[in-house]
Amino acid sequence: MIAPQHSEPLLYELSSPGRTGIILPALDVPQTSLPEEYLRPDLPLPEVSEIDVVRHFTRLSTLNYAIDTGIYPLGSCTMKYNPKINEDVARYPGFALLHPYQDESTVQGAIQLMYELQGYLAEIAGMHSVTLQPAAGAHGELTGMLVIRAYQRHIGQGQRTRVLVPDSAHGTNPATAAMCGFTVTGLATDARGNLSPEAVEQEMDETVAGLMLTNPSTLGLFEEHILEVAEIVHRRGGLIYCDGANMNAMLGIAKPGELGMDVLHYNQHKTFSTPHGGGGPGAGATAVVEKLAPFLPAPIAARRADGAYYWDSDQPLSIGRVRSFHGNFGNIVRGYAFIRAYGSNLRDISFNAVLNANYVQARLRGAYDLPYDRYCKHEVVFSGRRQAKLGVHTLDIAKRLIDYGIHPPTIYFPHIVPEAIMIEPTETESRESLDHMCEIFLKVAQEAADDPQVVLSAPHTAPVSRLDEVGAARRPNLRYFPEIVPVEAILTK
Repeated sequence: MIAPQHSEPLLYELSSPGRTGIILPALDVPQTSLPEEYLRPDLPLPEVSEIDVVRHFTRLSTLNYAIDTGIYPLGSCTMKYNPKINEDVARYPGFALLHPYQDESTVQGAIQLMYELQGYLAEIAGMHSVTLQPAAGAHGELTGMLVIRAYQRHIGQGQRTRVLVPDSAHGTNPATAAMCGFTVTGLATDARGNLSPEAVEQEMDETVAGLMLTNPSTLGLFEEHILEVAEIVHRRGGLIYCDGANMNAMLGIAKPGELGMDVLHYNQHKTFSTPHGGGGPGAGATAVVEKLAPFLPAPIAARRADGAYYWDSDQPLSIGRVRSFHGNFGNIVRGYAFIRAYGSNLRDISFNAVLNANYVQARLRGAYDLPYDRYCKHEVVFSGRRQAKLGVHTLDIAKRLIDYGIHPPTIYFPHIVPEAIMIEPTETESRESLDHMCEIFLKVAQEAADDPQVVLSAPHTAPVSRLDEVGAARRPNLRYFPEIVPVEAILTK
């Protein structure tokens, strides 16, 4: 392990007695002392100038990796570029300054936007109705499974308490099923990475409420037997929930509803231009076929015969609210702007995303193992088994990529691929960008063979090197005790 490298001084270390970044006006109220019980002598505030603060945080910002500075190949995360017009539209005062308790008559534009977006998302999914309430993809997933549970109970099928989940599904799927009170039955994928119809047929009985399917799967592969699987599930009385986190591969090309899916959640913040990360809110709109529409969370944005928009709360079979108010409105606006900007060219997103992923597959297939040697969709999953035999593991490869200015891809996921390396280039990267990334992947693979120690000790250029991630998780140290150092001492170092 390499010792952490020198980092920039903290604000506490830049502190100098009497220095200030602001001049406050004279008091116009009587001066008084602060309550003793609120004082923290162990936490002295730094005394710094405005330029100290600006330079400090500007330096810190340059340490952040961002989609605006380079490719972000996190498989399954769809970390693509955010068109700046979407950000501008979401900040329009008429949207950004609204209050959720305003009267319907004062927010007609906002309800109209949500009503139209519900229609767009229903059309893209090939389904009947959409709720915009869920706050993220996993939340939409939960909503979808609650709808399935409510429907099965409503038609007198309450004995259906099992859910089938393939091992190529997203990791949240079994957790969501369990949270809804279902028992999870895992299904193994076959040698081509598909869910086997025989495996589904074997498990489907009167106790199965449905199947949770990710298509394309976390292997980046389209389910080749999807129609046959859907027929089996429906014939035996089950429903199919489709994890739509990978819709970036199918926009305008394939509609999940036409493939036999009954429920679909979108990761709007990914597919429709606001990649998750940084602590910001997501959005997980959930679409359903017609027979499930009455069970969606209420209210739903609706339109009266006279053209006025309103919140339709008259939904007696609704599962109830899954979130306060009406969803993460800022991301709803971004998704609407994204879809309107592309219009009938929406399918170009998926064409290019799939093309880019297959290009990366073709360029790297000779350097890294390819567990499933077939065309992929929006992402490609490699294995670092070849490098592991040399003592260099996937984590080491990821760390070495940092030295070359490339954000590491998703690693060790999906779990069914040993030493997994999951790359999703998205549609927004050019061929030049992909070539640059691939050349670095190839170089690291060569280093693993010729000079493994340089990979094993990476990263060498980051502010810190290898951290004890397990120790940090199990024994977190969440308090900082500053050592106040005079600024003169720092300047003379």
